[in-house]
Amino acid sequence: MRLFSTIILASSVYLTGCGLQSIPKAKNKVEATTAEITNQYKRRADLVPNLVSVVKGYAAHEKEALVGVTEARAKATQMTIDPSKLNPQKLEQYMQAQSGLSQALGRLMVVSERYPNLKADQNFRDLQAQIEGTENRITIARQRHIEAINAFNDLITVPPTSFTNSFFYHHEKMPQWSVSEQENKVIEAAPKVEF
Repeated sequence: MRLFSTIILASSVYLTGCGLQSIPKAKNKVEATTAEITNQYKRRADLVPNLVSVVKGYAAHEKEALVGVTEARAKATQMTIDPSKLNPQKLEQYMQAQSGLSQALGRLMVVSERYPNLKADQNFRDLQAQIEGTENRITIARQRHIEAINAFNDLITVPPTSFTNSFFYHHEKMPQWSVSEQENKVIEAAPKVEF
């Protein structure tokens, strides 16, 4: 009986160390980071109508930029991410929708440069600061998500925990967050510094 207890104890220690707990925890972490990204994108989308309203008062004839932001926001808020049903195609569609909103906001900020009174408006400055802060939060949330996916994918593909995945869970690698082609062009363009 004592030998049986020892075998059970040794087996449970071995199985615990081989991913029985770490794989589900890593999957939960990926789901939590996905929720955080979604939360930050929602925060940004909630700020957009206020920004459009303030800009509209100063630059009503800049209809194209205002409509572009409104349409991009509508498209971005229609898409949601379900971590349990995430595949590379759905992730790409979601990233493209969010990228479209980022680009539309960028165009709107360029339009705002033409209106000194708008740039001086306290509401506009507050909203601009909130959107910039949200963009920073999105960047941090995406970085955490990338790290969580990497940790999960390592657990299910690198021995010994990959053996546990093969025997008990059968998880596939999760698609990694990437930069869209349009965002990549912006990143690759070297900034000009003039004095």
